[in-house]
Amino acid sequence: MDIKRISPGPRLSQAVVYGETVYVAGQVASDASADAAGQTKQILTQIDALLAQAGSDKSRVLWANVWLADMGDYAAMNGEWESWIPAGQTPARATVEAKLAMPQFKVEIACVAAAGSARAAKRAAPKAAKKKARRKSRR
Repeated sequence: MDIKRISPGPRLSQAVVYGETVYVAGQVASDASADAAGQTKQILTQIDALLAQAGSDKSRVLWANVWLADMGDYAAMNGEWESWIPAGQTPARATVEAKLAMPQFKVEIACVAAAGSARAAKRAAPKAAKKKARRKSRR
């Protein structure tokens, strides 16, 4: 099975696709001057984009880990999270308080998602074409 790395860097890739699973690295806000709600919203937008590049979407998130620099920001983060994640599609999730990489970061989120049906269809297309060609050659 191939491994697809999305936005690889010297330390990590922003996402990795292996088989039918998408692993999204911990994401932090691009504008760290925002409050916890604003940072969470930015992060979820980034996750949306990474999942789309991987052939998935937020409805297919299986697991998420949320790190908060201050558990006092739990409600603000959850407000954004709950408006982002589709109703009835909530993943398994853990939220912990932790010292983040830089003091201006209030939130970091990582997740794992199932690859979307678009990805499966893309992989199935060459197989279907080969099968059709074999049937044609038998005639």
